[in-house]
Amino acid sequence: MLFAVLTWQVAAHGPLRALDERLGRVVASGSIPAGLAEFFADLGNTAVALPVLSVVMVWAGWTGWLGRQQGVRGIESGEGGVGTADGPAPVRWWLPPLAAGLALAAVPALVVPLKLWLARPGPPQMAGAAPAFYPSGHGATAAVAYGVAGLLLLRGLRGTRAGDGAAAARPHSPAATATATSTSRPSASVTAIVVTVVVRLVVPLLNAGVGIGLVRRGYHWPLDVLGSWCLAGVLLAGWCAVCDRWDGGGGRAVRREASDGAGPDGP
Repeated sequence: MLFAVLTWQVAAHGPLRALDERLGRVVASGSIPAGLAEFFADLGNTAVALPVLSVVMVWAGWTGWLGRQQGVRGIESGEGGVGTADGPAPVRWWLPPLAAGLALAAVPALVVPLKLWLARPGPPQMAGAAPAFYPSGHGATAAVAYGVAGLLLLRGLRGTRAGDGAAAARPHSPAATATATSTSRPSASVTAIVVTVVVRLVVPLLNAGVGIGLVRRGYHWPLDVLGSWCLAGVLLAGWCAVCDRWDGGGGRAVRREASDGAGPDGP
């Protein structure tokens, strides 16, 4: 709904567009250091965001495959598969990283036609460039790449805890059980806190920095960035829906942990 309103205002030269352009000129001439703004704006480049997401995708695929293998071995040995109260380990461990790559690939497929259709001129600093600035491709790339990377980290952490839980459920001597509990619980709690901070704090702040940097350097108007965030929200919601529906591992627990804090093993 918000994206529809913003797009209508941009296309119809509405009052919100006029206010947006005044705000963009104020930010572009503001006191934010140009070098710092350029650094954050560059984080929206595909050359930066894609390698970051690729590393997380490989890690998520590897941890998902390991969790699936542990579940298979547990079933074959009669100890039960890897699982938690939220559901079993993902059957399609490859689906979340694959869907993450497709979500990022969908960004230009959505952004480019909209840019060409609306043909919004850029800020004064971009005079001479083709009129195709709404929505921001850099803003959408950063929001999708770093957002889905954070969600993949949460899923990977949850799968690791599921594997630890299955191992702890196997028969052990009391001394071994006490030792394993005392060593694994603090480590799991620290990891849960770190990943939660990445998803709930670092990722939004990083994307805010990208958006401000784009406006400060005169590469985009503020509404260009806001519109790109709306598109990114749709893609991230689609990623979550696909994983919830088809990965077979209860993906809803990941979003619950992101909203509740550190999750079951947190403080």
